[in-house]
Amino acid sequence: MNNLEDIIAKLSAYMGRMEEEAKEQYNFKELTLTQMHYLEMISELENPNLTELAAALKLTKPTITVLIDKLIEKELVYKVQSDADRRSTHLHLSERGKLINQMHEYAHRRIAEQIEKKINSDEMAQLILVLDKIMK
Repeated sequence: MNNLEDIIAKLSAYMGRMEEEAKEQYNFKELTLTQMHYLEMISELENPNLTELAAALKLTKPTITVLIDKLIEKELVYKVQSDADRRSTHLHLSERGKLINQMHEYAHRRIAEQIEKKINSDEMAQLILVLDKIMK
């Protein structure tokens, strides 16, 4: 298993480097990778409320509140009061937040392209199956 651990460590470091390069390229150095992942999750969930985001990230609501307040301070996220339930607010990405999320997606796309260059279509299909199985 040690070989698998080495491969995972190298893959993780590679992905981190690609994301850091994208941050530098788009001049978003003040953001942490964790904050970028929160923006990604808000986008994926299509404007969740705090409870939905906390559940998706497996964090407590108070923790999410602190994290979101920091993103609001940086003008990356804003809250909109729910029409259905006035006690609830939904999180939306600002234009800058959307741009950062697109940059993050670009880093992921570059990683996928690098993998696609190194393996054939049969290996790619197998890799997708295996990774999908692991993630379920």
